[in-house]
Amino acid sequence: MKIASSSLIDTCDLFSGKWVHDNKGQYPLYKEDECPYLPGDFACLTYGRNDSKFQQWRWQPHGCDFPRFDGKAIVEKLRDKRLLFVGDSVNGNQWNSMMCMLHSSIPGKKRVSVGGLNGSLSTFRASGWISPEKREEVVEREAMKVESGDRAAGTGEDFNTSIDYYWAPMLVESNGDDPTNHHLDHRTIRIKSIEKHARHWVDADILVFNTYLWWRLPIIKLLESSGSLLGGLNQVYDEVDNLLAYKMVLETWSEWVHAHVDLSRTKMFFMGLTATHSRYDNGL
Repeated sequence: MKIASSSLIDTCDLFSGKWVHDNKGQYPLYKEDECPYLPGDFACLTYGRNDSKFQQWRWQPHGCDFPRFDGKAIVEKLRDKRLLFVGDSVNGNQWNSMMCMLHSSIPGKKRVSVGGLNGSLSTFRASGWISPEKREEVVEREAMKVESGDRAAGTGEDFNTSIDYYWAPMLVESNGDDPTNHHLDHRTIRIKSIEKHARHWVDADILVFNTYLWWRLPIIKLLESSGSLLGGLNQVYDEVDNLLAYKMVLETWSEWVHAHVDLSRTKMFFMGLTATHSRYDNGL
């Protein structure tokens, strides 16, 4: 079996594979009680789950093998870059896991800020570690800064890496945009209004989008008036089938991507349908 590398990306379909159980001692990649960033409602073992086998599953492509997760290598590749997860709590889970895996892998300073942009933006930054291969290069670069009088000299150990999560469960403006107060019995959206959120995405080097779970209600309201998305006496809206509304929003999103994302500079991924992570059904 081949190990997936940059030279194999074109020959191995990393998205065609299956989940396999791996109990060889490499998993989990982090321990809940050692990750200070994990919210309580995502800490299954802390809140009473008795088994830990669910932490030992990994993705196995059909044509090659992934190398073991290497936090130092990830941060090195993300130097001077911004990785941004956008979507609902599924991508929030991905962001939480990424933070915890990097925290346990990288010595030095890590910091997290939450609550930015009215609670929609959360950010993780890592600094304080330099690989042996990069150390000589960094020392030389810092020496040049000192010679030139650069006031930023001496900060070479900061990766200038940002790993962010932006809450936008339906991508466009919706009545679920509040990151904490969004447990409503209906979905209302502005079908063409994406810029309010999207203007905070444009500088990302890697974009990971997801949206699906919030579209499971059979009817979606498309707000046509200028009133509040949270309801009101003068609200004017159309009610449409959820799949049609989902398609319409993806068209809005796609138009924004083509207009604002330079795919020669920015890598982009989109995750659609996923299994629900909010219920426990029939023991599955």
